[in-house]
Amino acid sequence: MPNALLVLLAAATLNASAPREPVPGRSVVASRYGVVASSQPLAAAAGVQILERGGNAVDAAIAANATTGVMEPTGSGIGGDLFALVYVAKEDKLYGLNASGWSPKAMTPDFVRSKGAADKMPQRGPFTVTVPGVVAGWDALRKRFGALPFSVSLAPAIFHAENGFPLMEITAGLWTRSEKLLGEHPNSRATFLVDGRAPGAGQIFRNPDLARSLRRIAEQGRDGYYKGPTAQAIVDIVHEQGGAMALDDLADFQPEWVQPIQTNYRGWTVSEIPPNSQGIAALEMLNVLERFPLAEWGFHSTRALHAMIEAKKLAYADLLRYVGDPHFGQIPVAELLGKESAATRAARIDPKAAACKVEPTKLASVTDARGSDTIYLTVVDRDGNIVSLIQSNYSGFGSGLVPKDKGFMLHNRGALFTLEPGLPNTLAPRKRPLHTIIPGFLQKGEVKIGFGIMGGWNQAQAHAQFVVDVVDHGMSIQQALEAGRFTKGTFEGCDVEIESSVPEQVRAQLGELGHKLEVRPPRTPNFGYGQAVLYDARTGVKFGASDPRHDGEAIPVPAPAFDAGRERR
Repeated sequence: MPNALLVLLAAATLNASAPREPVPGRSVVASRYGVVASSQPLAAAAGVQILERGGNAVDAAIAANATTGVMEPTGSGIGGDLFALVYVAKEDKLYGLNASGWSPKAMTPDFVRSKGAADKMPQRGPFTVTVPGVVAGWDALRKRFGALPFSVSLAPAIFHAENGFPLMEITAGLWTRSEKLLGEHPNSRATFLVDGRAPGAGQIFRNPDLARSLRRIAEQGRDGYYKGPTAQAIVDIVHEQGGAMALDDLADFQPEWVQPIQTNYRGWTVSEIPPNSQGIAALEMLNVLERFPLAEWGFHSTRALHAMIEAKKLAYADLLRYVGDPHFGQIPVAELLGKESAATRAARIDPKAAACKVEPTKLASVTDARGSDTIYLTVVDRDGNIVSLIQSNYSGFGSGLVPKDKGFMLHNRGALFTLEPGLPNTLAPRKRPLHTIIPGFLQKGEVKIGFGIMGGWNQAQAHAQFVVDVVDHGMSIQQALEAGRFTKGTFEGCDVEIESSVPEQVRAQLGELGHKLEVRPPRTPNFGYGQAVLYDARTGVKFGASDPRHDGEAIPVPAPAFDAGRERR
C-alpha cells in the first residue's frame, strides 16, 4: 500500500503515534453501518433514521437535505439548486447530477435592461430567480438509486416543519443578518420572522406552510412542486415583482446526469461536477500545485500558502473567461485540465511576489460571490455507497421572494449571469448560470472520500486546500476540515482573507510578498463550512467529520442491536 494511503488511514483510525498540526478539536467518528454529516445535527440524525429504516445513502441524503432546508433556510431549501456526486460501491463507479435550474424563456439582457437594470444583473429580486432544481434533483436521485419513496424520506422534514425545532447558534446568527431583507415583503415576514424578529438560538421555530409544500412532494413527486399550487405560487410572486417566470419554465425543467470531471493529484483521483459549476477551478488549482513540493515545504508554510493563493488566481481567471452553460457553447474542459497547461501556468507564479492581476479574465463579467449561504452534506451507508451533495439558495435567503403560503424562499442564482454580450455566461433564455456550488470526491485504491466546503467563490479554493491537507500533509478528514484556510472572494487585486490560526510569522512573510491580508477570527463564515465521510473498503469501516465552524455534526449509524431480523455483518 502506498505510504500516503497508510498515513491517511492511520489518521482516520485515530492513530495518535505521529501527532501533526493542526490538533483537531473533534475526533473522527466511525461506524461499520454508515455515517451522515450535515451542518444541522437533527438533519444528520434524520439521515441516520432513514438508514436504520432500510434506506441507502441516496435516501438518507434526500432526508438530510430536506430537513436541513427546514432548519437552515438561510442557505438551503426547496427554492434552490442542487448538485450531487453518487458513488455506487458495487459498481465502483461515480455518477454526477446537475440539478441547477435554467432562466425563464422570456429572460434576456434586453428584458432586464427594460426593467431598469444598468450594466449588470441585480443581486436580488425577480430577475435573479432561475427555476429551482432541488426537487427535480431529489426525484432523479430517488428514481435512479433510491430504495424508499418520498413519503418516507421526507417524513422527518415534514415532522420538524410542522412540530417545530430548536434553532442552532450559527444558523440563528445568519438568520439575524437577513432580518431587514425578510421584513421587506409580507410573505417573507410571515414565513421567517416571529413577531417581526428573526428567531434566536434555542427558540422553537415552526413552518407549517413548508410542511404542506413538502407533503405535496411526498404525495405527488416532482409534480407536487413543478405543477399545481406550488408552481402557480412561484409564478405569481415573480410576476408580482416584475419578473418573467412561466408555468412551463417549471414544468419543462429536467436535471441532467453528467460525467464527473477528474484530475490525478499525486496518485489520488479528485472528482468534481463539470461546467456550469466552478469545480473545474479546484482541479486546475491542484494541477498547478502538483508542480510544487508542498509536503516538503510543510503545512502552513509561507512558500506553500503563497503558491496556493497564486494558483487560485490563475484558475479563477480561466473560470471566469471560459465557464458557462455547456449547452450554449463549447467549454474547453480538456484544455483547461491538461497537465502541460498546468505546467505553463505554474511557471507564471513568481516565488518572490504576489500577482495582483492575472490573465485571462474579464472582471466585469460576473458579480463577486462573497456569500456563504449554502449547505453541504455527505452520507456513507453500510454498503459503502457515498453521496456528496450540495444545495443552495445562493445569497442569504436568496432572492428575498417567498411564494405565498408555501414556506420557502426562492434563490437568486441568476444574479451570477452577466449582461455583457458574447460571453459564456451571458444571460439567455433557459440557460443555466455559472454556478458556485460544488460537491467533491477524492479516492485512491480502497479509500473513498466524499467531501465539500461551501461558500460562494470560496468553494473551489477550499476544495483544493482540503485535498492538499489530506494528500500532501497526511491529515485525517477531521484535521483537514479544521485546518486554517485562506479565501479570496475577488478576481483582481492582492487582497486575501486568512484565518488567525495561520501562524503570525507566516502571515507577516506573506505580507512581505505583497499579499494584502485581512485576518479573520475563528468561525468566520467567509471560509465556508465543510463535511466529509471516508469509506475504507479493506475493513468496511466508515468515518465521518464535521467542520466546527458551523453547528454541524457527523453522526454514526448505530449497530442494529434491536433488529433481530436484520442480517448481522
